[in-house]
Amino acid sequence: MHLPLLQDILIILGISVVVILILQRFQLPSILGFLISGIIIGPNGFSLIGAGNEIETMAEIGVIFLLFVIGMELSLKELSSIRNTILIGGFLQVGLSIAVATGASKLLGFFWNEAVFFGFLFSLSSTAIVLKILQDRNEISAPHGRNALGILIFQDIIVIPMILLTPILSGSSTDIGTELLGLLIKSSVLIAFTLISARFLVPKLMFFIAKTKSRDLFLLATLAICFAVTYLTSEAGLSLALGAFLAGIIISESEYSHQATGVILPFKELFTSFFFISIGMLLNLHFFVENAVVILILVVVVFVSKSVIASVATVFLKYPPRVVVLTGLSLFQIGEFSFILSRVGVEYGLLSPEMNQYFLSVSILTMLLTPFVIMFSENIANMVIPFRVLERRGAKRTAKGTETGEELSALKNHLIIIGYGLNGRNVAHAAKYINIPYVIIELNAETVKEEKEKGEHILYGDATLPHILETVSLSKARVAVVAISDPKATKQIVANIRRICQSVFIIVRTRYKSEIDDLTAMGANEVIPEEFETSVAIFSRVLRNFLVPTNQIKDLVKSIRANHYKILDQTIKRPAAAKPVMTQDFNIACVHLDTDSGKIVGKSIAEADIRKEYGVNVLAIVRKGKMIHHISPDERLIKNDLLYVSGEQECIENFYHAIR
Repeated sequence: MHLPLLQDILIILGISVVVILILQRFQLPSILGFLISGIIIGPNGFSLIGAGNEIETMAEIGVIFLLFVIGMELSLKELSSIRNTILIGGFLQVGLSIAVATGASKLLGFFWNEAVFFGFLFSLSSTAIVLKILQDRNEISAPHGRNALGILIFQDIIVIPMILLTPILSGSSTDIGTELLGLLIKSSVLIAFTLISARFLVPKLMFFIAKTKSRDLFLLATLAICFAVTYLTSEAGLSLALGAFLAGIIISESEYSHQATGVILPFKELFTSFFFISIGMLLNLHFFVENAVVILILVVVVFVSKSVIASVATVFLKYPPRVVVLTGLSLFQIGEFSFILSRVGVEYGLLSPEMNQYFLSVSILTMLLTPFVIMFSENIANMVIPFRVLERRGAKRTAKGTETGEELSALKNHLIIIGYGLNGRNVAHAAKYINIPYVIIELNAETVKEEKEKGEHILYGDATLPHILETVSLSKARVAVVAISDPKATKQIVANIRRICQSVFIIVRTRYKSEIDDLTAMGANEVIPEEFETSVAIFSRVLRNFLVPTNQIKDLVKSIRANHYKILDQTIKRPAAAKPVMTQDFNIACVHLDTDSGKIVGKSIAEADIRKEYGVNVLAIVRKGKMIHHISPDERLIKNDLLYVSGEQECIENFYHAIR
C-alpha cells in the first residue's frame, strides 16, 4: 500500500535532521532549521512534498501542544500576577502598533479600511516562536519573558475581534454589535468553565486516574482534556491556541501538572516542528529575490518600529530600561496568527495577492531573524542603553521612597536578598525569625508596594545596576543571596557584586547544574541548582533510612556539592576506586498497639515472648506522649502504646499484622 503522507513525513524529517545537524555545529537554534527546511521542501522551493493540507493540520496540532505545555507551567495565581502586563501592556502594544501601521499605510496611499487591516497584521507577534525560544533559554520566568508572555496572551485574545471586524472593514457585514455580544457571552462562559474546572473538576478527575497507576490512561486523559477544551474554545469562536492555553491552565491547578507535562512533551516537540516547517513552506523564493531590496527595507522598518512600540508599552509597566529593551526585542516579528488573519483579508479583498506576498516575505524573514535577535538581545540592550542612562534610571527608581538613604547607609554585617519570589521570601522569613538584619531588592513594583505596607525591608530596583547594589551598602554586607529567575541577569549581578566587593559571601539560586561553573567563575561562593538539590535532600533521607552513619552522610553530601553535583550526573562514569557507602540490613519501625487482644495487651514483654514469637526486639515505647528508653522484660504493654521495634523487615511486617 502506497501512503503519500508517509513519504512526505519521511522527506520532512530527513531534510530537517540534515539542516538542524548543520546548524547545531554553529550552535544555532533548531527553530531556524525547521523554517529553512520548510523553505527547501515547500512548493516555492524544491516542491518535494504534496500533502500540504495534512502538514498544515499537523502544524495546528503543534501550536495546540505548545500552548498547552506553556499553560501547564503557569497557574491561575501566576497568570493573575501578570494581569497588568496582559491588560495594560498588551492593550498599549496592540493599540500603538495598529495606530502606527494605519497612519503609515494611509500616507502611502492605501484606503482607510486597508490601512487599518495592515495595522491588525502588523500588531501581532509570534507566540509559538518567542515562547519556544524563551523556554529553551530558560527565560520564560525572567521579567522580560513574563512581559512577552502577557502581551502575547493579549494578542491571542484580540485576534478574534480582529477577524470579526475584517468583514466590516470590507463592507461585507454590518451586524458587528450582535457578533461582539455573542463573543462576549461565549468568552464569559468559557472563563467560568475554566475556573470551575481548574478548582474542582479536573483535580478530582486526575486523582482517580492517577490512582489506577496506568501511564496509558493518564496520557489519554491528559490528551482528552487538552483537545476537549481546545474544541470547545474553537466552537465558541475563539482561537485554538487560546483554548490549548486554557486547557493547560486547568491542569496546572492540580498536583499532576508535572507528570502531564512529562507525557506531553514528546508530542509537543514533534508537532511543533511541523508548525515551523509549514511556516517556511509559505515563502515564495522567486518573489523574494525579485523584490529583495523593498522586502529588506520593510523588515528593518518592522524590526525598529515594533521593538520601539513594545518597549514603550513596557515602560508604562514601570520596568527598568534593560527589561524594557529585552521585551521589545522579543516581540519585533510578525506572528503566525497574522497568517490566519491574512487569509481572511485576502478572502474579503483587503489584501491583494501582491501585497500578501510582501506580507509573507517580511513575516517569515522576521521569524527567521527572531532566534538571532533574542540570542544577542543582551548585547543589543547594552548598546542601546548607555551606562550613564542606566545609572540615572536606577538612581531615580531608588529615590522613589523605599528605605531612606540614612537607613540603608547604616546597614552593616547584613544580608542582601535579590529577588522576592518563593526562595527570596523563605530566606527573608528565616532571617527575620533569627533576627539577622536584611534588605531585599525586588523588580516588581506591585510586590514592593505590598510588602512595604507590611513593614518589609524592601526597595524597588534593578540589581544589575551597580548603583542599586551600592545603595544597599553592599561593601558592608556579609552575605548576598541572588534568587531570581533570569539567568542572564543573575550572571551580571554576580559579576557586579564581585567588582564592588570581594569579601561578601555570594549564594546563588539557579535552575540547572550547567550554570554552576560560569557563576562560580564570576565569583559566586555557593551555587544551589534546583535541578539537583532536591535529589540530594531525598538521597540523604534514603541513606538515613538505611542507617548510614550521620557523619558519613554529611561527608557524602559535602563531597557532592563540592564537586558541583558531578556524582549525580549519569554521563560521568563512577571511578573504580570510589569508596562505597556502607549500608546495614538493620530495620527499625514504629507500630501502634491498638488491639484489644489479651495476647499482647496487658502482658509484659517477657510474658508475651515477643522476640521468640515474632523475631523482633522492642527498643522503646511512647506512652501518653512520653518516651520510655530503658525497656526491661517486665515492662507491661498497654493499649495505644507506640512500640519502636527492630528486626528483619519480614518479621516486623508479621508483628504489625499480629497486633492489628
